Amino acid sequence: MATTSSPVRVRFAPSPTGFFHIGSARTALFNWLYAKHTGGTFVLRVEDTDKERNTEEALRVLFEGMRWLGLDWDEGPEAGGNYGPYFQSQRADVYDNYLEKLKATGRVYEQDGALYFKVSGEPQVIEDAVRGRVERLEEKDFVIYRSNGTPVFHFVNVVDDIAMKITHVIRGEDHLSNTSKHVELFKALGAEVPVFAHIPLILKSNGPGKMSKRDEGALIEDYQKRSFLPDALRNYLCLLGWSPKEDREILPVGEIIELFELSDINKNNARFDEQKLAHINAEYVRQLPIETLAWHARPVLTEAGLMAEDASEDFLHAVLSISQEKMRGLDSLPEFLGYFFTDDYAEDAKVREKIFKKGDPCARVQEALMALESLEDFSEASLEACLQGVAEASGEKIGSYLLPLRFAVSGVGVGPSFYSVLRVLGKDIVIRRLQRFIQAGG
Repeated sequence: MATTSSPVRVRFAPSPTGFFHIGSARTALFNWLYAKHTGGTFVLRVEDTDKERNTEEALRVLFEGMRWLGLDWDEGPEAGGNYGPYFQSQRADVYDNYLEKLKATGRVYEQDGALYFKVSGEPQVIEDAVRGRVERLEEKDFVIYRSNGTPVFHFVNVVDDIAMKITHVIRGEDHLSNTSKHVELFKALGAEVPVFAHIPLILKSNGPGKMSKRDEGALIEDYQKRSFLPDALRNYLCLLGWSPKEDREILPVGEIIELFELSDINKNNARFDEQKLAHINAEYVRQLPIETLAWHARPVLTEAGLMAEDASEDFLHAVLSISQEKMRGLDSLPEFLGYFFTDDYAEDAKVREKIFKKGDPCARVQEALMALESLEDFSEASLEACLQGVAEASGEKIGSYLLPLRFAVSGVGVGPSFYSVLRVLGKDIVIRRLQRFIQAGG
């Protein structure tokens, strides 16, 4: 593998198109991880020469998405650095200077108004940090400046890597076919060839082919809108093409940085699996400190119209504390917890059908209501003892009471510990809902 003695400098060079694709985010992440792992520098360089697509809004989407994922850049737009400008649209003078250097080698000629680079005719050997030894022969001369005077991607890409002293080029495997062109240019300009690491593609979850921005789950902003935790998405993206030893999946980012080596990146393409991502996200949600969980949950519940802006923080903490271990994600909180905050909640029709198949649920609820109305202590232990007493007095199993009661106070058949639900809702609400259930005949 090619090596470099210089301090590690890596770059992420996106074109701002208004979308932040999951494949681009994974490329940025792998560069960021390697910079952190080696104590190197992570450079953000914006390929913004397409004036129609590269708008201020598109830049905002890109910058916000990277910052949301925690991918802070050491050099680049808004961060500064010694090798700017960091927008390609502002680097025309740099490209013109390097073009003159290339012309001095006698390897540039004009044809039909365009400038071509004359290839060497020798096979180019790439010692790729992921793919291993790759040998390619670039047989045809290629355009480096179009007839309208604008430079081509291959040329500006190499020039920027040289001028910004990039030591490692970590990018998608789909760029491997370009690399022999780039190596030819590095050598012609007398520059050291960087270490290349071509990472596997991300395949769509269903069917063949690379994941595109049109595929479900492909855009980072969708996960932002759905209240996924950025740490969880970042953790999952690490696993698309890289895996730590011992097949562990959920790791703190500090440990990922410590373990991350280019040699551990897989050669095989990675298939996107939103179910696995959802599982990892749920694990992260269940591990949050309750204060942090409340900070994330409040805007979700407020936007759903379930909580007032000034709703009690203590009540929110109480609800989350008994519910956290069964949460699937923040976006499902309105459905999962709605009945704690409003009497106007949806009912599960299948649960209703189930409880009416097993006798008269209203009679069961009535028996429980009479006992609960006289109960002073609404702690879990007291509630459990009370309802156990009701069941024993009637000669029935406690289970024949719990499902109708849960349905009567929540409209669902599953959820947090039932006695905890009653405690947190409080006596007044519980009694009112049980009375409503009976009056409505179920």
